Order: sequence, then C-alpha cells, then structure tokens
Amino acid sequence: MRERLEFVGIAATGLFAVLMIGFVLLDWLRFAPEWAVVGPYATLAFEQFLIVGAYMDVYLGTSVLRYAFIWRMIATGVLIGIVAPLVGTYLVHRQMALIGETLAHTAFAGVAIGVLFIAATGWHGSLLFVALVVSVLGAIGLQRLTERTNSYGDVPIAIILSGSFAVGTLLISWGRDFAAMAIDIEGFLFGNLSIVTIEGALMVALLTVAVVAVVAVTYKQLLFITFDEQAARVARLNVDRYNTLLIVMTAVVVVGAMQILGVILVAAMLVIPVATASQVARSFRETLYLSILVGQIAVLGGLAFAISADLPPGGSIVVVAIVFYLFAIAVSDRSGSAISMH
Repeated sequence: MRERLEFVGIAATGLFAVLMIGFVLLDWLRFAPEWAVVGPYATLAFEQFLIVGAYMDVYLGTSVLRYAFIWRMIATGVLIGIVAPLVGTYLVHRQMALIGETLAHTAFAGVAIGVLFIAATGWHGSLLFVALVVSVLGAIGLQRLTERTNSYGDVPIAIILSGSFAVGTLLISWGRDFAAMAIDIEGFLFGNLSIVTIEGALMVALLTVAVVAVVAVTYKQLLFITFDEQAARVARLNVDRYNTLLIVMTAVVVVGAMQILGVILVAAMLVIPVATASQVARSFRETLYLSILVGQIAVLGGLAFAISADLPPGGSIVVVAIVFYLFAIAVSDRSGSAISMH
C-alpha cells in the first residue's frame, strides 16, 4: 500500500508538471511571430486555460486563478518542487547542503552583473539568463577551487559564499550612482510573485526537463559517487566529471528557484524536503520520491498561504516545509544522524 501511494503521488506530480510545462509553452508561443502561424492557436488555447481557472475560482471560492501571472508562479513553483529535491537528495547525502546556499549568492552576483550590463548596453535579453551563466561559471570555479586547494573542504565554499554576495552588493550600490536600475532587488532576495516573467517561467521549464533527463540517465553513476566516491574512482568512473555535473545542475536549480524563493531562502528547497523524506524513507530511491512529494506540498501550500495572506512566497514555502519536517521527526524513530547514512 505504501509503495502504491508513493507511485500514485509521483504519477500525479508528473502529470501536473507536464500540464504546467504545457501552460508555459502556450504562454510563450502566443507571442510568436506571424510567420510561425502558431500564435493565434496558442492564444486561443491559453485563453481557454484561463477560463478554466476562472471556473476553478468559482468552485474554490478564490479570485486569483483567472490571472496568467498566478499560473506562471504556480508552474515555476511546481517545477522547482521537483528538481530542487531531486538534486538536493544527492547533495544532502554527500553532506554538501551548503553548496546550494553558496550558488544562490553567486546567482545574486549574476543578477547584479546582469542589471549593470542591461543598464549600460540597453540589451533587452533576460536578466535570469545572465544570472544563470554567472552561476554556472561560479559552480565550475567552485569545483575547481575545491579540487586544487589544501584547505578544509568547506573553506572554499565559505569564501565563495561570502565573496559573491559581497560582489553583488557592491555592484548594485555602485550601479545606482550612474545608471537607473528599475528592478526589484528585494524581490530577488526574498522572492516575489511579480518577478516570474514569461521568459523566466520558460527557462525553468526547459531546465527542469534537462535536469530530470540528466538525472535519469546518470542515476547509477551519481548514486555510486554519493555513497562511495573512493570505490567509484577505483572502478575508473570519472568522478570529477560527475561532481561537476552535479554542481552545475545545482546552479541551474538555484537560478530557477530564486524567482519565487529568493536568494536567501533558495537553499531550503534543496535540503528540507530531503531531510523530511530521510526520516521516514527506507531506501535512497524512496527518499528521492518522498522528497519530491514533500517539495510539492510545501510549494503549493506555501503559495496558497502567501497569496491569501499577501506575504512573500519564499518564507511561506519554507515554513510549510519546516512544519512537515518537524512532523516527520515526531512520527519517526530515527535520529538526525541517520539522514546521511540511511
């Protein structure tokens, strides 16, 4: 019965994710050029989707599901609720939870660089794309720095964490003196419902598909290096390459989640659902499944609370996730030390 419930939950999550990806694609395709032909059809389908949302408002007693920006936010949250615990499961079991926080600060520096670049050049590209590039480069640099230094393992991480945030704050303060920066920096710090753009939601959808595909293909290799890296090296597995792959996927997830969780709270979705699942799961695979389900409940519950109470979504999502974590501890007979070894 337990396995069936988990399967039903994962299947429902997958179907809902596919629906949200379809919505994001329709939202983007309705602005396609005339020669692409699909624009009018996408617009019609998109409007029908919002009509369904209006009917849902009637039956649920709400007044927000008829608006496109709410569905963009829900779509982004649902997709992040899948990939963040998916990547976070490997990070937590490798005791690398601090990596997510570090890359979130690196992404904030990327936002600052993007703001200055757009202000100086008038470029009309996506700010999140610049943040993604900077975060991925920072992830690769962090991996190389960790491999080449003789310091304790977390020293390079701590340096990049504080240094990248310092660079971001300096660039923003400096940029305000010579360029008009009409951007909600506080929204990127704490999360904001209004900063999820069409381009941002599309980027999250594409990156979600890519991350899930990569994890599916490299599941055994990532599992091997997670539980016995030395044995993986003896077996001539390219451990450094898979470590780099894992940290790059983390950077990708962080940039996508930054839209609704904010830089300060983004690492929570990498850690808390996994810690919750680890208290009750009986295997690594079950931990993976349960962490995704907990992530979905935290995202949807947190967004509902944030919308109804007009509060930041990031804090609401994290609080709901922590409530489930405390509940898992209460019903579990395991100690906290079992999380990484189970």
